[in-house]
Amino acid sequence: MDLIVTPRDETQGGGWQARFGSHVWQAAVGRSGIGPKRAEGDGISPQGCWPIHRVLYRADKIAAPVSVFPTFAIAPDDGWCDAPDHPDYNRPVRRPFAASHEEMWRSDDLYDIVVVLGQNDAPVVPGAGSAIFLHVASPGYGPTAGCAALTRADLLAFLAEANPETRLCFRADG
Repeated sequence: MDLIVTPRDETQGGGWQARFGSHVWQAAVGRSGIGPKRAEGDGISPQGCWPIHRVLYRADKIAAPVSVFPTFAIAPDDGWCDAPDHPDYNRPVRRPFAASHEEMWRSDDLYDIVVVLGQNDAPVVPGAGSAIFLHVASPGYGPTAGCAALTRADLLAFLAEANPETRLCFRADG
């Protein structure tokens, strides 16, 4: 069973939802919606289904989530390379790091739980998108840079029920 992220019906106020079995949760996606990935930084949540590789979490803020996926604590020097011209593009890196990268140890709560998706990783194609995660939603479900996001409680509930074959699927149609 997959986690399917789609637009919400206008009768429900629009926005986005994530469906997993009988669960339907409000969700957030990239600022440019769901569609074909055009370039690094386009704000699109990439249409398609992506395997879940691992779960990262802030051990200083929460206990390790219950999950069938490999689970690791985030360290203060963890980063994720988003420089398309760098050999470590779309891979975890240690900071300080000279090329463009995302800091995984954030001052907000968005990366308290990060589900790493297998998007653009087999093989990595420069510019085809990096750091596409499922993470904690911002207050009010503000848009992401291209990821999916759920509340912490919904994300923990999903992880507790997901199985090793579960994928995250972005679909532009409901």
